[in-house]
Amino acid sequence: QVQLLESGGGLVQAGGSLRLSCEASGSIPMRKVMGWYRQAPGKQRELVAVIFTGGVTNYADSVQGRFIISRDNADANMVHLQMNNLKPEDTAVYYCNLRPIPIGAQGEYWGQGTQVTVSS
Repeated sequence: QVQLLESGGGLVQAGGSLRLSCEASGSIPMRKVMGWYRQAPGKQRELVAVIFTGGVTNYADSVQGRFIISRDNADANMVHLQMNNLKPEDTAVYYCNLRPIPIGAQGEYWGQGTQVTVSS
């Protein structure tokens, strides 16, 4: 089992910044992709940004150039999402995700979610 602990959500004005962090613990697979998804009220959960074990990253078009996902320098099982120039449409619950590669029978893991609210 893998546990994901998220931190860093909150309320910010448009144009501001927030940093989310996610730390994995437990039986962490060597090869994996970790990242962030978000879900706004009435909408489906969507990918925000992910980072693969080798360091390759992938971003949603809507956050490209504003958000940066990175792995912690001291803890390879912790990832950060630096969110800059936030917009009201970024308001959502943000979920940390860990997906083993290959995914296997245990499936993928989700954090409990952290609220990000951007006021106009």
